[in-house]
Amino acid sequence: MKLFVLLGPTAVGKTALSLEIAKSLGSPVINCDSRQIYKDMSIGTAAPTKEQLDEVKHYFVKILELQQYYSAAQYEEDVIRLAGQLEHAHSNLLLSGGSMMYIDAVCNGIDDIPSVAPEVREELKERLQSEGIEKLRNELRLLDPEYYNIVDLKNPKRIVHALEICYTSGKTYTSFRIRRKKERPFGIVKIGLRRERDELFERISRRVDMMIREGWIEEAERLFPYRHLNALNTVGYKELFKYIDGTWNLDFAIEKIKKNTRDYAKKQMTWFAHDENIHWFSPDNEKEILDFISDNRQ
Repeated sequence: MKLFVLLGPTAVGKTALSLEIAKSLGSPVINCDSRQIYKDMSIGTAAPTKEQLDEVKHYFVKILELQQYYSAAQYEEDVIRLAGQLEHAHSNLLLSGGSMMYIDAVCNGIDDIPSVAPEVREELKERLQSEGIEKLRNELRLLDPEYYNIVDLKNPKRIVHALEICYTSGKTYTSFRIRRKKERPFGIVKIGLRRERDELFERISRRVDMMIREGWIEEAERLFPYRHLNALNTVGYKELFKYIDGTWNLDFAIEKIKKNTRDYAKKQMTWFAHDENIHWFSPDNEKEILDFISDNRQ
């Protein structure tokens, strides 16, 4: 079996093309967007529309409640299991999205890190809110100095996760980060989409404006009571919540969404640029992409 992976930065044009590729392969779309997995966030995550979902079968779209915890490790396990279930009916499958860690988990595997005890997760979550990140940074420096020296110290999620593993296992987080590539029961073909930076940034700006017109503010207002949840700790909602609570005016919030989305797209492009196994195309060259897939399918 072959797994085709369609990837690229946000707003590059993956969704429309994924439908055409899926139809050409006779495959469903295995979604690889870590926020489209959640319900109630359709506008802000640019999730596939009802019409698109009716056109092609999708997996991992709007299946989780906002309160549910989910990780790249769980995604890896779920996709590998799904691929095994679909293998009898499909010799080719399509995975499409831009979530870097999720793509890496499926293609290369993720370290076998122990599950975090729920009480440890809850305790550290409360401590982050009550004590702040600096105290947790100092604890990580003492418990796992090796990871402390390489982690993004401005990213509370990374700090907290490392401490969760330390406290749950009694070992350092570093001891579990082996980074050994896992064997897969299928071949992998990666197809990357890219545009000139100015063009991509303009598409981001237009898409944000369109999402606002489609009711993103109203969606964010409905979700405002749940703003503390990890599912909503993402570009777009964070800025709109600051508008809703009166911290920012709307124009400023929208400009911050556009800027932060551009920054995220740059991070995606930098991450993907390090992968020599990606075959790059312009999203506008649909025929060239479909011909490439035809030549490489099972």
